[in-house]
Amino acid sequence: MKEVNTTDRGVCQTKVGNCGKLQVTDWLGDVQPAYKGEDIVEVRFKNTRKDYYKNVNNLKLKVGELVAVEGNPGHDIGIISLKGELVFEQMKRHKVTLNNGEYRKIYRHAKPVDIDKWKEAISLEHETMIRSRQIVQDLRLDMKIGDVEYQGDKTKAIFYYIADGRVDFRQLIKVLAETFRIRIEMKQIGARQEAGRIGGIGPCGRSLCCSTWMSNFVSVTTNAARHQEISLNPQKLAGQCGKLKCCLNFEVDAYIDAQKDFPPNHIPLETEHMTYSFLKADIFGGIYWYAPRGEGPGTLVAVPVKRVKEVLRLNRNGKKPEKLVIEKYDAGAEKLDTFHNVVGQEDLDRFDRAKKKSRSKKRSNRRNPNQGRNQNQPNAQGPKPERRQDKTQGNGQGRKPKQTRGGSPNRRSNQNRNQNRS
Repeated sequence: MKEVNTTDRGVCQTKVGNCGKLQVTDWLGDVQPAYKGEDIVEVRFKNTRKDYYKNVNNLKLKVGELVAVEGNPGHDIGIISLKGELVFEQMKRHKVTLNNGEYRKIYRHAKPVDIDKWKEAISLEHETMIRSRQIVQDLRLDMKIGDVEYQGDKTKAIFYYIADGRVDFRQLIKVLAETFRIRIEMKQIGARQEAGRIGGIGPCGRSLCCSTWMSNFVSVTTNAARHQEISLNPQKLAGQCGKLKCCLNFEVDAYIDAQKDFPPNHIPLETEHMTYSFLKADIFGGIYWYAPRGEGPGTLVAVPVKRVKEVLRLNRNGKKPEKLVIEKYDAGAEKLDTFHNVVGQEDLDRFDRAKKKSRSKKRSNRRNPNQGRNQNQPNAQGPKPERRQDKTQGNGQGRKPKQTRGGSPNRRSNQNRNQNRS
């Protein structure tokens, strides 16, 4: 038998023992239960399918072990993904499948024979899906086979399909049963559930939420994007499933709470000189951005929400203010400081300042190469005599010529000439 990849089933070599989708961290694993109730265990199957079974035989089970559980009909092979008190919290979120009003049972630990048969069933899933899609195309049914999951004993297969409306697949079931010689079960899923089963990477760079932690899907509308001031671009708002992104609902409540006291933005603001129209808003900053009517967005004016209320109240009373923004709001906006540099190490210009100093030194050294030499080292040409500083002040116009002991320089030169003649 060829090598079978069982990662989709949650079998991998990790400390947790489970690498499947919708994994739950057992943060109550090291806490002793206060009471001993029913021993219910969460068992995981392919992709995002989970169910809950009762440990009737009091087996010593560990997370990540393969077990044989009750199927319909026969038995199935699953992986234990969670046990303990946290299972009852998970049962509130997921639908539990009951058999005659009772929990289904865990039979035993999976034997080597069960595991080999289970891997053989896994190896047939991809070929069965491709063949079933061809059958659907031949029957001209408006549906798509998204995934196929075999039961552990190879007696049953679940076909997950996607369809916009109701589909009469009675003829399809007959053809599939005759082709594969197994029991057929059809389950309809949506586009989001298909993306959760397949998995992938979202535009944020992380794994899809529907394949990692989301167990139920809430309807998403474009109103969530409008509340958050997001442009209604269908290419950016749609996820890999083709529907609106589920993450649009994550922060919409915070935006709605912040806009409870905001005035309507579809009413223009009128002043004595011109009329302003609304363009965008900074919701958490409490600022509306307006532009003069007929002009582009290059002349935006930031108006606080309080000032917008005042202008709207004046316009309703038939009055027009002289300015759209007054000084008290400008002063308040200047004092607004959302970041305090306490340590002083987060200054982005700290490296730039050092570079500027070094550049100035290099330039000065280029102009005067002798400036950086040490004064204690003698020069090769000998020490230069220090110049006498004049006591006179000014720009040099009132300076006196240097005089020697023999008098003025002209008089001394005449004396030397007379001596040479004599």
